[in-house]
Parts: sequence; structure tokens; C-alpha cells
Amino acid sequence: MPQLRLALAQVDARVGDVAGNSSLVLERSRQAVEQGAHLVAFPEMVLAGYPVEDLALRRSFAAANRAELGSLAERLREAGCGDALVIVGHLDRDDEGVRNAVSLIHGGEITATYFKHHLPNYGVFDEARYFAPGHELPIVRLHGVDVGVVVCEDIWQNGGPITALGKVGVDMVVCVNGSPYEHAKNTERTSLVVRRAAEAEAPMAYVNLVGAQDELVFDGDSMIATNHGEILARAPRFSEHLLVHDLELNAGGHTRTEVSPEPMDQQTPPHFRPKTLPAFRVERITLSPDPVPEYEPLREDRTVAEPLTEEAEVWAALVTGLRDYVHKNGFRSVTFGFSGGIDSSVCAALAADALGPEGVYGVSMPSHYSSEHSRSDAAELAERIGCHFRVHPIKDMVRVFVDQLGLSGLAEENIQARCRGMTLMALSNQHGHLVLAPGNKTELAVGYSTIYGDAVGGFAPIKDVPKTLVWRLARWRNAEAEKRGQTPPIPEGSITKAPSAELRPGQVDTDSLPPYEVLDEILDGYVEGDRSYADLIAEGFDADLVERVLRMVDRAEYKRRQYPPGTKITPKAFGRDRRLPLTSLWREERPV
Repeated sequence: MPQLRLALAQVDARVGDVAGNSSLVLERSRQAVEQGAHLVAFPEMVLAGYPVEDLALRRSFAAANRAELGSLAERLREAGCGDALVIVGHLDRDDEGVRNAVSLIHGGEITATYFKHHLPNYGVFDEARYFAPGHELPIVRLHGVDVGVVVCEDIWQNGGPITALGKVGVDMVVCVNGSPYEHAKNTERTSLVVRRAAEAEAPMAYVNLVGAQDELVFDGDSMIATNHGEILARAPRFSEHLLVHDLELNAGGHTRTEVSPEPMDQQTPPHFRPKTLPAFRVERITLSPDPVPEYEPLREDRTVAEPLTEEAEVWAALVTGLRDYVHKNGFRSVTFGFSGGIDSSVCAALAADALGPEGVYGVSMPSHYSSEHSRSDAAELAERIGCHFRVHPIKDMVRVFVDQLGLSGLAEENIQARCRGMTLMALSNQHGHLVLAPGNKTELAVGYSTIYGDAVGGFAPIKDVPKTLVWRLARWRNAEAEKRGQTPPIPEGSITKAPSAELRPGQVDTDSLPPYEVLDEILDGYVEGDRSYADLIAEGFDADLVERVLRMVDRAEYKRRQYPPGTKITPKAFGRDRRLPLTSLWREERPV
């Protein structure tokens, strides 16, 4: 007989919206209880939103979280959810500092609170800046089943609470998460959950956030894994979902509460190592000792979402990132330049998928050097998508600057981009659109963008997408449309023609840059892999080409620092992941 019906609430919380997030928890808990759930788990920091960054340092924000948590406990009881165990992530604060906390609510009361133990301090994470680690390990007995709780990074590091739970004994582990998306991360995530379930000698329920916060996207991917390596249930990615599943658990009647200290991981930086690592303080709390009465199991009890292809998951991440940034910041529409090129075309298709065609305002801004095919491709793009479209030639505007200032060469080229940027910002001010910057990661890496020109805007949808992947996404999106019997959104000419900024006669990108196929490989090594000059040459790249590319990357740091935020999809996105000084004399040198 099933012993516990579990619900994982994969939700899109908003940072700072404590009351709104609380209402979201209440509504999803009500839905779960209506489906017979005995336990409902929500993601990490669901009440505060995640990540809250320096909001964590504000006492008023922590106090608001705690006050709302108490109110939520009472409202859950009044809503008929009092018999269910509801697990809620939130911000907390005590005498030892700020806490990344999870509270267990039952019967209208906060019955236990767990503080995150492992605090990540790498990549996009700065949790050692904000939080104090916890060493309490509450284990609650619900309907005779012993349930332990951990938070996100607690399963990514060896030792710690998972090891402790395995030693003292539990029947199930609930892991609540705010785990950001990265390309192909779900494979690593799955193997990790399975491995930690085996270590705890108990099934693991893993619930993750979904949606986007600034540059981070959360893909959900909530799952339930047995300690024998089987995935029992899995939620679809990039969408809110309530995953309900019946579990047959072995109630072990565990009583042990002593666990010895674990040795400190030597990979932890010395200044983050405590002088001694205290043993976990295990507290066993009985909520309901008796098994639940026999009930009818779910008819369709096995829900395992199908995996996504590489292009499909990246596209979904980009759509989610753009949609949530626009909507959560109070915008309804976006505008940007429709140049007829591949980057603006992919951004247009993304924006239409994220906001609907009615929320996209394309602007063609031809100059003296704009080709006829670029103009026609821009118009065709708008027609295929069904979005708003208007033409604002910049020829006369450019002439005023060129003639008055006596501009020529690069200065004349750049003034065209800046006139376009000024046009877009004026339209944004007039009509309330959010301006998008359609530059890709490759161009941003080597500084192939005009600051205050094509770099203007409030958000950059493909900022973390290499140029070669932009082409792949365009072909994939068109193929998906054809499968559905729809019109492919991106004109074929925009995909096949040689990319060009069209700022001087006959200009193409390869006048200034190596072929993108080669350039992306070098950039992957230097930017993503932190490889040196010598490393790249050893991999077979031409020495002169490597030197040229590395110099372009190093010189463009000031441009990247001023570029709009954009959705992160790679392990090392510019900004949050890759942080280099603007002023630096260090250069990778050719080996002697």
C-alpha cells in the first residue's frame, strides 16, 4: 500500500514579492491537498525569491519573510491544508547571521527549520557573502515516515547533511533547490540526485525553481529518485508544474541522533573553513506516528517528462529568460532594430515566442550603406512573425553628425550605429517599449559592437549565445515551425547570407574577424576554459590567430561591462561568471 503521496510544486517565484510568493505557496498547497497529497515541497527561497543578492543584508527583508511565514502557516490551516506537511524555503536571520532557510509547516505551526549547510561561492553564487551555515538537522516523522530536508548545494558537495542523514537513518530526503539552468546540466543533475539518494539510503524528492531572475534561468526539472537508481517521476522543464506521486516507503523506525563530525573538504578556500566543523545536531520530531489509512493510488502514477534536444532546451531557456525579464519588470512590449541579419532575426523569433507577436515592435533603420536584401529580409521577417513593423531611415540624421563633426572612417561607421541606438531609445521613451540589444556572445567577446550604438538597450536575449549556435537555433526554429505546419519565422536569406554590419560599402564580418567556426572554438577555450596562449597553440590553432583573438577579447572588457544583462546559458557567462578587471596590464604571451 502507498504510504505517502508527495507533491513537488515547481513554481516561478518573484524576488522581493514576499506576499505574492506566499499566496502562490498557499494556492499550490491547496491544489496538492485536493489531490490527496500528504507532503508538499516548494523550492529554495520560494518565499523571498532567488537569488536575493544584497536584499539578504536588509533586516527589514528578513523580518518580512519571517512574519509572512507565520501568517502562511495559519492560512494553510484555515485553507484545509493543516494535516499536510508543507516545506517552504525562505530568508531568515538569527544571532549567528542571515540564513538560507527551509521551514516545515504542519497543523498551522512552524514545526522545524533547517538552515542550508553548504554555501556555494563560485560562478554566479556569492552565498558565503550573505549566509551563515547551519548545523541543525531536523528529521520529522510524518505518518510513520522519517523525512529529512536539505537545500541545493548540500547535495553538490561531499559530506555534510546527506552523509549525516545516511548515518542516523531516514526514510526519505526532500531536497529544495534554486539550481540555475546551464546547457546540458540536467544530465549531471540526474546522476547527482541518484548518487545522493544511494548515499542517504533513501529515496530523494528534488524540487527546483522554474522561471527567470535577471540573467539566471531556472528550468525546474524536479524529480523523484529511488536509492536504487530509478527515476520514478520527473516534471517538464521550463514550465510551472505540480508533480504528484505515490511513494511506497519502508518506515524504518529510526532513533539514532548522534553523528560525528565530517572532515573539512580541502577544496574549500582556507578563509571559508571554520576552525572546527561541529557535528550535526539531530532532532527527531514526531508529527504523526501512525501510517495513513489505506487510500486509492493514483491511476496515472508515473510521469517522466521527455528529454529535450540541445536546441530545444536552449531555445526554451532563452524564451523563459526574455519573457520573465520583460514581464517581471513591468513591460508589455519590446523594440529593436530589424537589420535583416541572423542575430536580429533570431531575437525577433524569440521575442514573438516569449511575448506574442503583438508585443514585438520591429524597426528598420536603413542607412546609406544598407543593402536592398537587408531591407527586404527585415520586412519579410516582420511579415512572417506577424509583429509590428516600421521603417525609420537614418541617412539624414547621420549626415548631420558627419558634416558637422567632419567624421570619416571608423567614426563615420560608428555614428550610424549610434543614430540607430538613439532612435530606438527615443521610441522606447515615447511608447514604453523595452529596447533589446541583439548582439551575440562571439561579437561581445571580441568587442565587435558599437558602444552606445547597437549595444543600447535594457536586455540582451542572446548575449550568452555563440554565433555558430545562433545559426543552429535559427535552423532548428524554422524546422520546428515546418513540423507544426506553420510558417518558418526566419527568412532563409537571413540564415544563408554572409553576416555584415553594413557600415561601409561591401563590408562583411570576416573583414575584421576570423571565420566564426574557428573563432568560436578559440573563444570557447579562452573564455569558457580559461586556457592560456600556450594551451590554445598546443590544441592546433595558428599562433598569430590566437594572439589576435586574445588581444581583441582583453581589450573589449570595458564594452562588456557596459552591455545590458542577458540570459545565461553557458557555464561561464560574461558578467556574473567571468569577472575580470577593466584596468589590467596582464596579457597572455606567446611562449618562447
